Amino acid sequence: MEQQTIVMFPSAGIGHIVGMVELAKLLQTHSFSITILLTTGLLDHPTIDTYVRRISAAHPSISFLRLPRTAPATFSTPVSFSAKGFSFNKRNAPHVATTLAQISKTATVKVFVIDLFCASTMESASSMGIPVYFFFPSGAAVLSLFSYFPKLHEETSASFKEMVGVELRVPGNVPLKAVDVPEPLLDREDPAYWDMLDFCTHLQEARGIIVNSFEDLEPVIVNAIAQGACFPDSKRAPGVYFIGPLIAEPQHSGLLNPPSFDNFEVHFLLSSF
Repeated sequence: MEQQTIVMFPSAGIGHIVGMVELAKLLQTHSFSITILLTTGLLDHPTIDTYVRRISAAHPSISFLRLPRTAPATFSTPVSFSAKGFSFNKRNAPHVATTLAQISKTATVKVFVIDLFCASTMESASSMGIPVYFFFPSGAAVLSLFSYFPKLHEETSASFKEMVGVELRVPGNVPLKAVDVPEPLLDREDPAYWDMLDFCTHLQEARGIIVNSFEDLEPVIVNAIAQGACFPDSKRAPGVYFIGPLIAEPQHSGLLNPPSFDNFEVHFLLSSF
């Protein structure tokens, strides 16, 4: 029987990698191998290599694959770090496409799981017939805001950073001051704003969204998301799976026992693959 695998692609940096690995450990108890793609060229640090070795030793079904080194883009004007992160992942998109094609020669790629900075890789996976899931480690409140962001964008031509005294209304959420939205959404002059708009638009096109939260923690917001109220078209809202809480192991040791597999939402998620 051909091997079945889940391919994951986190953004650069240990924080993004740890979150994706914790999700991988939750899913590894079933009959999937897991391959996590890692970039090289931005936010590289020896602690990442140490962490990868520990996880590989403790969890043999999880493997890591380094993409070719990629140089970050240079900008003629100052931009946010988020803009640099989006740009870097766009530059890695061809490497991701090539790697997915190579893996598909020897295994069935059941799903491709990416985080928010990696939306630029969604098209290549979809063109290969690979279902794409977004992993959202920040919880339901932020997901509701990002899902609703395309509509907020249409309601004004001003940057949120200029909208002092204005409150944004997002289904399921408490009113939010426009100037308090996450940094990449603040300024239309920053490329990150448009990258975020592209990502938030792509959310509805994914097969599913995996969220590090649970209903008892954010009941009102979870209900609003489940009803599709936060998406531009509620009838086309993707499946959303609240599999939290995912908590990183102490010092990212990777040496503790894997989590017990008693999460109904995880069963439900796996049945969708």
